Amino acid sequence: MKKKIKKVNAAILIIGNEILSGRTQDKNIIFLTNWLNLKCGISVNEVRIIPDDEKVIIKNILYLSKKFNYVFTTGGIGPTHDDITAQSISKAFKVKYEFHKEAYAILEKYYGKNKFNDGRKKMAKMPRGAKLIYNPSSAAPGFITKNVLSLPGVPSILNSMIENCKIYLIKGTKTYSKTINLYTVESNISKKLGEIQKKYKRYVEIGSYPFFRLGKIGVAVVTRSVSQNKLKSVDNELFKLIKIKKIQILKI
Repeated sequence: MKKKIKKVNAAILIIGNEILSGRTQDKNIIFLTNWLNLKCGISVNEVRIIPDDEKVIIKNILYLSKKFNYVFTTGGIGPTHDDITAQSISKAFKVKYEFHKEAYAILEKYYGKNKFNDGRKKMAKMPRGAKLIYNPSSAAPGFITKNVLSLPGVPSILNSMIENCKIYLIKGTKTYSKTINLYTVESNISKKLGEIQKKYKRYVEIGSYPFFRLGKIGVAVVTRSVSQNKLKSVDNELFKLIKIKKIQILKI
């Protein structure tokens, strides 16, 4: 019997006016995508960037949580007035927005009672029934509600917390990837790439991405598959194409 491929997918929801205004450059998408794909076998199938707007957050949470196995949100769980992710998720799932006892205790201990002000207390409020994603950097935890994992927007803090998400995730089948950088133009290989893709369409994804490097135009050919054997077969066909076309490979 053939081993059944377990496909698990996710969406990433970046929440924050500062991203949309261009004031802050997002670094979380590439980190989360790589971590989910490589460490968890979870494919990221959609990414959205939305403002700190309650109605917009609710609408997106409800849609994405039904469509995907997991939704990862970043941003909007801090101490300021415009951090409304936790409150919005509570409304989306129709649960009470309240202090989480353990989160409250963690933050009170971290800051000390005298410095545990209202803004810091706000970071202990989340949807009723939420489970914590512990934060080894700055104490304020993220949380998971149903299949929605809410993380901070600060990349260094998010990165430090990410391994603590694993206990809530079902792993999928790992996807393998290989990149070959070629000094050629897309039109020189597009027809043959299309033929190879058609032949292996059930098993391997093939992408071609132009680049300009060292004064030369090139194409990065990226292959992805859950089967290393199929990936190797496609690589063999690509190297035949490279040999026939006398294309130079760029080694990085």
